[in-house]
Amino acid sequence: MTTLEPPVAAKRAPARPAAKRDRRSWTGWGFIGPFVAVFALVFLAPIGYSIYLSLFRDQLIGGTSFVGLDNYTQALKDDQFWDSLTRVSLFLAIQVPIMLGIALLIALALDSGRLFGKDFFRITIFLPYAVPAVVATLMWGFMYGTKYGLVGDINSAFDVTLPDPLSSDLVLASIGNIVTWEFIGYNMLIFYSALRVIPLSLYEAAEIDGAGQFRVIASIKLPAIRGALVIATIFSIIGSFQLFNEPAILRPLARNAITTDFTPNFYTYSLSFNGQQHNYSAAVAIIMGLITMVIAYVVQLRGMRKGA
Repeated sequence: MTTLEPPVAAKRAPARPAAKRDRRSWTGWGFIGPFVAVFALVFLAPIGYSIYLSLFRDQLIGGTSFVGLDNYTQALKDDQFWDSLTRVSLFLAIQVPIMLGIALLIALALDSGRLFGKDFFRITIFLPYAVPAVVATLMWGFMYGTKYGLVGDINSAFDVTLPDPLSSDLVLASIGNIVTWEFIGYNMLIFYSALRVIPLSLYEAAEIDGAGQFRVIASIKLPAIRGALVIATIFSIIGSFQLFNEPAILRPLARNAITTDFTPNFYTYSLSFNGQQHNYSAAVAIIMGLITMVIAYVVQLRGMRKGA
């Protein structure tokens, strides 16, 4: 009786040598290794060192000593820290919705196809983002000047007295105007890019149903770019809590209005470089990082939730 051999496909493939499998597994680490090394060096290491610093305190007697969470307890009782956090929270609550709302309206106008010269407007609106923050702040600081700037020239030319944009009552709004001018184009580009990838079939179906422009915006465009809206909101929240360049550059022009604890980042900078309180400033920075992370995470969960 003749024995039939099993089909070729049914034969078991020879096992790969263990050494070859190990080499293949290390190949992936070779590709991501440089990124992991840079990420650990420029991100994880500074955070770890900041946490380490926040657990110590320089004392006149005894030098640097371990104090555990005392710096964090002190920060939570620090009125200057809470004042700066309140101020930047107010800035966030007012400036971010205005900035994102204007950017969204511009993106919708560009996407509508009814705006003449939309390429020119898109580039023009995006250009302020290409201006460095230092240059933009100096430029606006000059225009805000009541003695030598644009406001002062208007007062002299028309014999009027405009409110001082760098006064204590208006300086936060003036900084908000600078930040809005800088980042409208950036957020507009995020929204416009998201609008351009919406399937045309949705617009065709809406046209067949007789939907108007406002109905298309409410039922198709806004739901389709919800992810972009959430991302832009998170970036704006993080940027607001990190507010530093604008008040730091404007402070020589408005010393009575912009104090060293104007924003949390400015406060930590002043503690570290002017007050030589490196350990305490590290604790304040860690607290601000945690607050920013929690709020951004809550916004992400709320924004990406189905049915939101």
